[in-house]
Amino acid sequence: MKIAVIGTGYVGLVTGTCFAETGNTVTCVDIDQAKVDKLKSGKVTIYEPGLEVIFERNIKQGRLFFTTQLAEGIKDAKIIFLALPTPPGEDGSADLKYILGVAEQLGGLLKDYTVIVDKSTVPVGTAEKVRARIAKNCKVNFDVVSNPEFLREGVAVEDFMKPERVVIGTTSAAARKVMETLYAPFVRQGNPLVFMDEKSAELTKYAANAFLAVKISFMNEIANMCELVGADVDSVRKGIGTDSRIGKRFLFPGIGYGGSCFPKDVQALEKSSTDVNYDFKILKAVMDVNAKQKTKLIPAILNYFKGDLKGKVIAIWGLSFKPHTDDIREAPALYNIEELLKAGANIKAHDPESMPNVKSQLGDRIAYCDNPYTAAENADAIFIATEWPEFRTPDFDRLSSIVKNKVIFDGRNLYDLTMMKELGYTYYSIGREVIYSS
Repeated sequence: MKIAVIGTGYVGLVTGTCFAETGNTVTCVDIDQAKVDKLKSGKVTIYEPGLEVIFERNIKQGRLFFTTQLAEGIKDAKIIFLALPTPPGEDGSADLKYILGVAEQLGGLLKDYTVIVDKSTVPVGTAEKVRARIAKNCKVNFDVVSNPEFLREGVAVEDFMKPERVVIGTTSAAARKVMETLYAPFVRQGNPLVFMDEKSAELTKYAANAFLAVKISFMNEIANMCELVGADVDSVRKGIGTDSRIGKRFLFPGIGYGGSCFPKDVQALEKSSTDVNYDFKILKAVMDVNAKQKTKLIPAILNYFKGDLKGKVIAIWGLSFKPHTDDIREAPALYNIEELLKAGANIKAHDPESMPNVKSQLGDRIAYCDNPYTAAENADAIFIATEWPEFRTPDFDRLSSIVKNKVIFDGRNLYDLTMMKELGYTYYSIGREVIYSS
């Protein structure tokens, strides 16, 4: 099948590459000439484990192409995926200008029946708007389908190739048949294709992300409660996670969620509810909790240094919003860096993948280090913002010999309390006892 994917961000590039991997001919379209030139030369433009291997394979085998020309990209395509950004507007609503702009162009370019697929996360009613924009200039039959993505950055390729479920919103029998054929190789083990109407599919994506954000924020509130009453959040987490109605996932407390999806989608769903005069109180609480949680450790840092951070060197371990990605959108690390800089601290940071992205945003306001030990050398404290695997079992003997103070502020609860006590560290984490060095 010939497929076009408009947009080569995280979703578009993974989508196009994975569809090519099952034998389709895929052309990806993007207006960024420099990005397209890089992709054409065989270099991926995002960090995503497992993507580079299949990307290179499908370019070599002549199934994956890139262009800046929309007409060229969609020529003879039976399915066109819209994987364009929907950034939040000032009022929190999803900005549809990119999607609707492309939709209007498509109308005059379609030559035969085509299925247009909204892959981007979009508000309820977007399929109707896309359909109307295309219809303005279109002389052939077409269908608009909602097919939200549920990819987790860091495991996006695995999620795409072996999805738990595929949600497809369409009321067209012809479009349903096309989508069933397209996704058949991905659901051979019996994972469901869940068909529904377009509006329900659009809401499903927002509902899923909002629910997970609620779960994270609830656990962070429990962690904060644990600190006040002397309970241990790890024990509470295990106690409730074994309940099959609750489950073990998304119960780890920390310094809040970030990334390209949860913050934007929660905000957009709350705005959509406001537009229909519904007061979605839970979502407002989630946004408030998460905003406060991101800098939860700042008061502890200030207290440790008796309110004076001027000239203090803080080593930041982790900058991306989660491990296994270079994505820094809404990353808690950035919020903490701003607060620490404001207080007069100097920052030395290390992240395995995202430092170039941070440097493009912060420039030389902080120092960038090749490894966590360089960051920690002569540091007054270590702050862990992202749970990269390499931070889980550091060489504590080496670490202890190079830091000024054996104090760690851990926003991801990486270390065992007993171990930190034995190592002689002062150790602050989330929802657990503070360990003080003897």
